[in-house]
Amino acid sequence: MPAIPAPTAQTRWRCSLCGNLTRFDVERTVHSREYVHVDLGGAPAVEEREVVTETIDRVTCRWCGRPDSVELIARPLVAVEPAATVEPSATGAADQGPAGS
Repeated sequence: MPAIPAPTAQTRWRCSLCGNLTRFDVERTVHSREYVHVDLGGAPAVEEREVVTETIDRVTCRWCGRPDSVELIARPLVAVEPAATVEPSATGAADQGPAGS
């Protein structure tokens, strides 16, 4: 089974069988370099970790369990509306609208 690419800012995973877009089990192979600090009592602690290579070996749909139906698709374009601004009134306070409302 070929490795599936990781999603990017422009793409996402989708199960072509059941339509799932949000839940997947991901198996990865990671080659990393770590800086390990061992305290005087002998307990190790990873203080720095650099991922040298990372490969996604398998992506399985969490809903239907199929490892051969996950595909990479384009993400929908999301329009972001600018935030509304409130103009201050002549008194310096934000305009509250007509009196009594």
